[in-house]
Amino acid sequence: MQMSEFTLTTSDGVDLRARWHAPAGSSRTAIVLVHGFTGSMDHPEVIAVAEALAADGYDVISYDARGHRGSGGFSTLGDAEHHDVAAAVRAASARYDHVVTVGASMGAIAALRHAAATEPGLAGVVTISSPARWKLPRNVRAVLATALTRTRMGRRFAARRLGVRIHPVWGNPPSPEEVAALIRVPLAVIHGDADQMIPPSEAHRLAAAARGPLRLHIVPGMRHAFAPAGIPAILASVRWALAGGPPAAATAG
Repeated sequence: MQMSEFTLTTSDGVDLRARWHAPAGSSRTAIVLVHGFTGSMDHPEVIAVAEALAADGYDVISYDARGHRGSGGFSTLGDAEHHDVAAAVRAASARYDHVVTVGASMGAIAALRHAAATEPGLAGVVTISSPARWKLPRNVRAVLATALTRTRMGRRFAARRLGVRIHPVWGNPPSPEEVAALIRVPLAVIHGDADQMIPPSEAHRLAAAARGPLRLHIVPGMRHAFAPAGIPAILASVRWALAGGPPAAATAG
């Protein structure tokens, strides 16, 4: 597999550090891989998913989301990040016949926002560990996440220790389930039944809101975001989306 780095520039003027993952041979399909909060294109789990997709014959674009690592701007936790997804999809669409977005957690929110805009060139969207509502479970992880993103001290810690610059203003965007209702391309919803950050009930809510072709896959033993246990479901969901979202695969256990 060949890899090369380049820069994406979003429509709102943010430069993103990005990377092509190209398998041996030629491909007509590109996958845009969108990491979650505090992640990066260098995270081992992101690389593992990119390599699995490349081994399945797809070219892959991964990138550092705004406010993360080597990219400019500020993280908005999935709101303005749809501009990041759009920039990557435009770059892919210029070279490939088919593009599928695959986003985890915050990246899933961004991928949903982008897909709802019904931009040309998108064959489907795969979400992993996405919330349906702006509501975190009542546990220690959720309290820490709130302190990290909603307090000045937390944002300073994120910038210094996690390499993430968080925007201080919350824009109150539409919820993911509201956005899912606007999507008409095939939508695959993947969630782990051992996710300690976002409960799997949110996946069912998100799927219930969908109005287009749908695939729901709850993965036994899978934890949050790009956990290794979810890779087979991701590969299967990409194939399903590229097939046009056939009804026979609308529900998967």
